[in-house]
Amino acid sequence: MSGKSFMNDDGESYGGIVPTKQPNKGDRAPAKVVEGRPQTKENTQQPNLGRTPSRESRPNGLERVREAARKDRKLKFTALLHHVSIDLLRDSYFSLKRQAASGVDGMTWEEYGRDLEVRLADLHGQIHRGAYRAQPSRRVWIPKADGRQRPLGNRGIGG
Repeated sequence: MSGKSFMNDDGESYGGIVPTKQPNKGDRAPAKVVEGRPQTKENTQQPNLGRTPSRESRPNGLERVREAARKDRKLKFTALLHHVSIDLLRDSYFSLKRQAASGVDGMTWEEYGRDLEVRLADLHGQIHRGAYRAQPSRRVWIPKADGRQRPLGNRGIGG
């Protein structure tokens, strides 16, 4: 038996090895950048599969929360922020009515969307740092035919 390793016998180096030498040009754009770790291809965008041999698809995290809430209405949830992702915030933004009135911050759907990715990243960071505070509802009183007034509240999407 020879002392040769058969680990990378085909001559290719392991793709997960990260080079140790980095560019030394400081804050300027480097002339040649060392390649970093490659993206994982095997686990991206896979459905949430069960651990049984049938591998049937299971609901994602928020769907499991909904199921649990439906089964036990007295159940208290204490840690749900890990479900709030930039993708979820983006989907929520696009599910809003585009022609709806502006929120309490005076911003329309279109205005918020001009720098959407920056705003969503900022909002996501605020939520996970615990720094996000929703703006209070703007309360307007609408007169009724009998002389009384009906309250109307308006909420924005934050940012």
